[in-house]
Amino acid sequence: MSRVARALKQWKDKYVGADMWSGPGGIDANAVTQGALPDVSFYMPGGPEAVLLIHGLTGTPTEMRYVGKSLAAAGFTVYGMQLAGHCGTEADLLMTNWRDWYASVEAAYDRLAANHTTIFAAGLSMGAVMSMHLAANRPVAGIALYSTTLWYDGWTIPKLANLLPLFLYTPLGKRYRFVETFPYGIKDERLRRVVVAGMMSGDSASAGNLGMAGQSLRELRALIRVVKHEMPSVTTPTLILHAQDDDVTSVRNANYVEGRLGGPVRKVLLDDCYHMITVDRQRSRVVEESVRFFREIAGRPQLETAAE
Repeated sequence: MSRVARALKQWKDKYVGADMWSGPGGIDANAVTQGALPDVSFYMPGGPEAVLLIHGLTGTPTEMRYVGKSLAAAGFTVYGMQLAGHCGTEADLLMTNWRDWYASVEAAYDRLAANHTTIFAAGLSMGAVMSMHLAANRPVAGIALYSTTLWYDGWTIPKLANLLPLFLYTPLGKRYRFVETFPYGIKDERLRRVVVAGMMSGDSASAGNLGMAGQSLRELRALIRVVKHEMPSVTTPTLILHAQDDDVTSVRNANYVEGRLGGPVRKVLLDDCYHMITVDRQRSRVVEESVRFFREIAGRPQLETAAE
């Protein structure tokens, strides 16, 4: 390691935190998935209104499946799409950028638009940011934002992580890997063990990737900059759901979106879950709020959501 690289690492360990990182990374050609990536997207035909579900960065459609099944049971057609470069290796993800990810969102939207005139979108973490970008560029009847991620500032993140962008925009920062740490966005201990076991085993199709390279974080930041400028022009009715004790992204993220969007906003704070609200302890509440919100916009009578 060169003197400059060593100095940057020492700065990062001191001011950002050492435990968040596993060390230098990079694209390993041998680690790229051979052939097509596993397709774990899901489509559930239902009523005339459709809901597009968008998972998070390094995540998988599986994290949206419970919400999807419940929305389908409530009479909506549901498409849990898969972002480009996801559900394979970290090397697969590094071969894509945020424009590739968003292109797959628009392709999924077009698939629904071929048969549905009313389309809603709901996204988790980066998927929430993608939902706002979609609403700024395509006709969307309403959006549900779950654990919106504009800043990594939750209670597990080192206090000086706001300096992270300085590190990311260095050659060393681009290659480093951000690694998820306890509690992995999940308050429910049993579920956490299952998800972590899947990530540790490399089962990215069902559990997502454990690590994320600095290059992917840079792409996320580029998307966020675009969407921040678009927010005032987004007049689409919006539901914001966020955990009060989000370990990854604080309530500041939800408050910022609430104050910047140009249309009507309903914000609900959850009190018994962490970042992954679509799978954690209050996933049924997420479904209840989402079904009520979408049915209200569609002008449909309210129904009880399916039992878990």
